[in-house]
Amino acid sequence: MRQPKKTTQAWLRRAKPEHSLEPDATNALAELVADRELSCQALDRDGYGRIIARCFANDQDIGAALVDAGLAWAFRRYSDDYAPQEAAAKAAGIGIWEADNQAPVDCRDDRWNRAAAAFPRAGCPIKGNIASNGERIYHTPWSPAYSRTKITEGKGERWFCDEAEAVSAGWRAARWR
Repeated sequence: MRQPKKTTQAWLRRAKPEHSLEPDATNALAELVADRELSCQALDRDGYGRIIARCFANDQDIGAALVDAGLAWAFRRYSDDYAPQEAAAKAAGIGIWEADNQAPVDCRDDRWNRAAAAFPRAGCPIKGNIASNGERIYHTPWSPAYSRTKITEGKGERWFCDEAEAVSAGWRAARWR
């Protein structure tokens, strides 16, 4: 349910720039959790070992509430549980559904596919560069520094096919937040 800071997504750039949905989602989340008992139920782990969970404020499902309000997408990679709320918000044309949009995961997949087709190691668009202090940092196609990052293989820089490969080789993700 995390939204990017900068985007080309039309839903985040409404007719009036001051009407960005990012503060709406942030404020709604703050209201949902304020002065409430919070709990999370672990459901699974993703490919990087991170916990996939459903979280509650008192007994209210936080994810369901945000999706129902049109402030988040149902992330179907792990569950279809929020699909009914997403369908209702879309039918009502509220929040992210006020305009045509693309879910962040699909936007990242599109960036990945375009980048993977354009680079020397087929299907491997992650750039692993070495900083001036020797730190090994990888950049995914959606990283803000991606287009500025140049790879010089002669200096030990390289291409990776996925983040797990980069991490296992001792590289860390770029930080931009």
